[in-house]
Amino acid sequence: MEDFDPIKVLVVDDEEVMRSLMTKILEKAGYKVITASGGFGAREILAEQPIDLVLSDVKMPDMNGFELLKEIKANYPHIAVIMMTAYADSYTIKDALIYGADEYITKPFKHYEVTVVMERAYWRSQAGRSQAPKQSP
Repeated sequence: MEDFDPIKVLVVDDEEVMRSLMTKILEKAGYKVITASGGFGAREILAEQPIDLVLSDVKMPDMNGFELLKEIKANYPHIAVIMMTAYADSYTIKDALIYGADEYITKPFKHYEVTVVMERAYWRSQAGRSQAPKQSP
């Protein structure tokens, strides 16, 4: 049987309680979780190591989630990004999708919703990678 590396998720949220909760949920589902307390910390982690998925809060004090989302899509277009928000109005969701979010999840959420959204975003990003045109050397 072949061993697979676990999917690496970067969880970005300024609230320690939320980072801890997401870590527990995702590790239980088999993901490897790395956390950052804001956008600037996330930026450093993304530059230092390969990440498969980013789960980011929208409202953060140092860099809001939309700014982080735009940076990720500009610099790491292969990484799927899921936005998390307690402000589930249609404008927030629409902005997330316009800026390139692969998925979004609203707080409060059920634990199983997190893993369903993560899996859907991950597999969609993998399908997009395999269908992307190959660049010639």
